[in-house]
Amino acid sequence: MLLTYLPQIIGTLITIAIITVLKLVTKRIVIKYKHITQKFEARISQVIRIFNIFYNLAGLIVLIVIWGVDTRNLFVALSSIFAVIGVALFAQWSILSNITAGIIIYFSAPFKIGDYIRILDKDMPIEARIEDIFTFYTHLRTRDGGVHIFPNSLLLQKAVSVIEEDESKSDDQFPTFNNAY
Repeated sequence: MLLTYLPQIIGTLITIAIITVLKLVTKRIVIKYKHITQKFEARISQVIRIFNIFYNLAGLIVLIVIWGVDTRNLFVALSSIFAVIGVALFAQWSILSNITAGIIIYFSAPFKIGDYIRILDKDMPIEARIEDIFTFYTHLRTRDGGVHIFPNSLLLQKAVSVIEEDESKSDDQFPTFNNAY
């Protein structure tokens, strides 16, 4: 009986080994990136967690193929589950964009935790220090001690300039932009 399922068992073991190696390699790359760019530890664990979720889902799909699960029944169950999730998250579509923006900010943003930034927004300009960058939100603290919780997707959409600490203490007003072209 064991010989009947030997190819599936070997495929499963190889899949688990590959997923484990991918997780370790990804963790080392992200940690090495952290040391090169001097990123904070809290962001490292969030980024690694997102990659691990992706690898686990990919491994699950590979195992389903290896073991020959009847895909018709599986697809019916998955489509029902995704329909419920889709309806539940319809109003919250920005969750994925915030997660993606959090990863983009982590790897490529020109600002980091501790920097003073100026968000150039016509309706609500903000000048603050970045306190922390989470998966969905970035916490900003203004000079008067107020905390603004800014969605990561909006932080990528707005014009942001990094300013010097001395410049942030000045009482200059934000520049006004006219809409004349």
